[in-house]
Amino acid sequence: MTTMNTKKTLIWTSRFILLFILYFPIWIIGTLAVGDLIPETASQPGLMSDTSGMLILGLINTTLIITLIVTSKWHGWRLALFVGIAYYGSFTLLTQIETWYFLKDVTITSELLPRLFIMGLPIPLIYIPIAVMICGKWKKRDANTENIKLGMSNKQLILKFGILAIIYLIIYWLAGYFIAWQNPELRAFYGSPGEITPFFTHTYNTFSNSPSLIILQLARGVLFAAIALPIILASKLKPWQTALLVASLFAIPHLVHINSNPLMPLASVRLSHMVETFTSTFLFGLITVWLLHRRH
Repeated sequence: MTTMNTKKTLIWTSRFILLFILYFPIWIIGTLAVGDLIPETASQPGLMSDTSGMLILGLINTTLIITLIVTSKWHGWRLALFVGIAYYGSFTLLTQIETWYFLKDVTITSELLPRLFIMGLPIPLIYIPIAVMICGKWKKRDANTENIKLGMSNKQLILKFGILAIIYLIIYWLAGYFIAWQNPELRAFYGSPGEITPFFTHTYNTFSNSPSLIILQLARGVLFAAIALPIILASKLKPWQTALLVASLFAIPHLVHINSNPLMPLASVRLSHMVETFTSTFLFGLITVWLLHRRH
């Protein structure tokens, strides 16, 4: 038994090291999409050197992807497809939508914007299928494990998606105001220098003058729920473990702010955003699994 456990540990250690090494060249392929379109704005240093930050992010992302793969009931192309969609949705689509909305008139050019969405494609299209194969999950061993049932009516599912959209908007708004918006450098960066407006006044003004922001965040709440649902349905973990996994999927993309970034050159702005978005999306991930993992 000890020999078998040792062999299994060595196999998985080798798989992890291989996937950790493969992550970086495949990620670099994506960065080629932006080429020389990144502005030459001087960026303040991140929380650590860019090299150390990338190694840490690569380690965390590799761990997340492997966990999503090995804890799923699915195998093969279906597993690669849904993990790829979930990863791209959380790491690229939902984050770059915000980049488009808030930074298109600040540091993002019209030429750069679509490239940011393309930049995130190599990991789901190339790396995740390779990871599925390396983890030994391409061929299914038991056909019964592929049978996934929703466990609730379509009517209840639609209702829950609507509830989650509203919950996301509330969490997003509270975290945005009471964490990020408290930073005067951040307010100035987004064109609102000076003293902070009281919460209810700020909320009323935004809802009145920028209804598109509210619609955007409601839509993002639905998209978050949509990309999480296949992960939840196929999870072999206990509900609380699945909740931590989905919460991590939502939150980890925002750790990118530990590095310098010419698109958001001020270090305090990046730090405020990281605390705001990591905590809010992690909490929302927990709530999402609680609502979607079974019928209520």
